[in-house]
Amino acid sequence: MIPQTFKEVIDLGDGREISLETGKLAKQAHGSVVVRMGNAMLLCTVVSSYKPTTMDFFPLTVDYREKFAAAGRFPGGFFKREARPSNEEILTMRLVDRVLRPLFPKDYKFETQVMIQLMSHDDEVMPDALAGLAASAAIQLSDIPFEYPISEARVARVNGEFIINPSLSQVEDADIDLMVGASEDSVAMVEGEMDEVSEEEMAEAIKFAHEAIKKQCVAQRKLAEQIGLKEKRDYEVAENDEALEKEVFDAAYQEAYDIAKKGLGKKERSEAFSELKEKVLAKYSEEELEEKEGLISKYFASAHKEAVRDLTLKEGIRLDGRKTDEVRPIWCEVDYLPSAHGSSVFTRGETQALATTTLGTSREANVIDLPTQQGEEKFYLHYNFPPFSTGEAYPIRGTSRREIGHGNLAQRALKKMIPSDCPYTVRVVSEVLESNGSSSMATVCAGTMALMDAGIQLKKPVSGIAMGLISKGDDYAVLSDILGDEDALGDMDFKVTGTENGITACQMDIKIKGLSYEILTNALKQAREGRLHILSKLTDTIAGPSEQVKAHAPKIITRRIPGEFIGALIGPGGKTIQELQKVTETEIVINEDPETEEGIVEILGTNQEGIEKVLAKIKAITFKPEKGSVYEVKVIKILDFGAVVEYMEAPGNEVLLHISELAWERTNNVTDVVNMGDIIDVKYFGVDPKTRKEKVSRKALLPRPPRENKGKDNN
Repeated sequence: MIPQTFKEVIDLGDGREISLETGKLAKQAHGSVVVRMGNAMLLCTVVSSYKPTTMDFFPLTVDYREKFAAAGRFPGGFFKREARPSNEEILTMRLVDRVLRPLFPKDYKFETQVMIQLMSHDDEVMPDALAGLAASAAIQLSDIPFEYPISEARVARVNGEFIINPSLSQVEDADIDLMVGASEDSVAMVEGEMDEVSEEEMAEAIKFAHEAIKKQCVAQRKLAEQIGLKEKRDYEVAENDEALEKEVFDAAYQEAYDIAKKGLGKKERSEAFSELKEKVLAKYSEEELEEKEGLISKYFASAHKEAVRDLTLKEGIRLDGRKTDEVRPIWCEVDYLPSAHGSSVFTRGETQALATTTLGTSREANVIDLPTQQGEEKFYLHYNFPPFSTGEAYPIRGTSRREIGHGNLAQRALKKMIPSDCPYTVRVVSEVLESNGSSSMATVCAGTMALMDAGIQLKKPVSGIAMGLISKGDDYAVLSDILGDEDALGDMDFKVTGTENGITACQMDIKIKGLSYEILTNALKQAREGRLHILSKLTDTIAGPSEQVKAHAPKIITRRIPGEFIGALIGPGGKTIQELQKVTETEIVINEDPETEEGIVEILGTNQEGIEKVLAKIKAITFKPEKGSVYEVKVIKILDFGAVVEYMEAPGNEVLLHISELAWERTNNVTDVVNMGDIIDVKYFGVDPKTRKEKVSRKALLPRPPRENKGKDNN
């Protein structure tokens, strides 16, 4: 029996459309939907347990995978099957998770799994832009409690025009590339990169994406109505005790307010709040604590949060005593690590990042091999966040999703400032050594200085700042350079990076409904002031890129050679190039330009003399004398019938100078004209059609003697 299917279509207004279909696939999931745009198809399913967990947080898992079969390709590697998710897949998971998670009920503690799979790929469609729509649509078709539909859309600006869900080729030409997540009423998430655009231009792009998202939310509602709206499931609601809540609030609020007002450091502040909590708990008997300690802790956290927020809104004072637009003290240092190619330390308050820059050849490029994208990155950034940076100890189980996300943000912030003609593959690594707010922005700042210290000719330095928000009704305060506590207790985490001329990247998560564009614009303007302040600290430390790479860092020289000489440079079995690398202590990489079929030779080494030897060898191998030209040569062998000479500008290239071409006069012995080691000039005549050998002549450059008159005198 053919299953009944239901479908809704979203018209993008330019001949393209997105369809939502349900009823055919994965019917045992609590909600499932197929989202299609062009030939791209995503299957999204959602399942939520009916049994609550004992966890004190919502156990939501968002999983996004791209199947190689979707693009008609085989997975790389030995096992020939999809394994751990790629960085790009993890970044898509984070994008979706950040918009979904706040919309589940706060007391919903049932394990929930959202799985999104790319089942068919289209080269003209970027599937990550459809993942948020697919996730929300699947939830709308289920009985899982969720506030309202959301969606995500990518917006790019190409030649001044905004495009919704552009193709990869369009994104490559764009000066704005933003992913926006929102409901019908408000924006919840923004992430992307820009080419030094203004705050107003960024806000305009967000608005454009939001209009498209509204249509996608309406389509989800209509699809749910088609199949018949499911009643949301009943679940066990957490216990609440209003009398106890007021009691704890009265006992904790004012003292928490007073502690917050002292402007203590992170450790002292944490200890003071812990002591206050113990004081509140001490008011209750062992029997009461056994029954109600969880609720008391919950109500204490609420009182603590409200006290901190009220202090900022009422008095404009923050936890560490700063004003709302004040940036924490900054100190910087470059060239800290003697053996690194470039290094820097950036410290802002209690957040510190140590960055290194490493230079290499194209062989060190980061290879991207995905169903949807293939290529290489010649600039990439890695971010590490060890437990000790927050004074904690916990198991390290590989690179976390958070580390991948923060590293990607910092990479996007810096990558457009790397010159297009930079010959190196460049890797930046940020080691977060202390963290109390916005280590990703510290990474951007440290990365900028490490790149300049390494001699990478950055177009412009980049700085970054994290902005926060505290709001209550119509009253609000935008916070510059937020602390970790302000992130946890606030309503927004908005990271902005840029140069003195404009924004290069951003990441925003909003925890409240209905954030106005007025507040958003004010936050962007305040962020600009903070960015420029931080930028001045960076340029005070290192005014611009070092003119040269460090003495111990590799120098790279690039040469193009005709394709016909690639084999000669490599040699049989790689013998020539391997021996050359060994003798000159260099690294030589040869790539072929598919357009020109030329060989691109990269020579990397710390010894300039070794590099010069490689260049000389390349010149010798690729040397082709031009017919009619004059060359300086050295006599390297004397023969009975001539001299073997070597071109001075291409050692190793030899040619026979025949005895008949030494001089106009008859030459009986070669040594009558030239001897070993003599340097002379010869003219090149090309290949002699008679002998089929190359011909050079010394006598052609000498004045021809007058002919003698051998006729008889008739007088």
